[in-house]
Amino acid sequence: MESLLPIIIQLVSGAVGGNVAGLMKGLSLGKLGNTVTGLIGGVAGGQLLGNLGPVADLLGNLGSTGGSVAGAGASGLVLTTIIGLVKKVLMK
Repeated sequence: MESLLPIIIQLVSGAVGGNVAGLMKGLSLGKLGNTVTGLIGGVAGGQLLGNLGPVADLLGNLGSTGGSVAGAGASGLVLTTIIGLVKKVLMK
């Protein structure tokens, strides 16, 4: 169970980040789209940031849980924003 806790934290934080990104005008993918994109971004970004030396050290200063929440939330937000921008451009 201890090995699943970081992934669960990344999933939840990414989903929150994705839904925050969906609040920006014109970038929302719908509630389900924001959540799913945030989930994917949270886990992918959390894993990536955890394996980068200097970034991991910086986030480690927040504590392991705080760093995971910050990294995954930001990754979920960024991925949802990028996908929202691509959708907006393609819809024109």
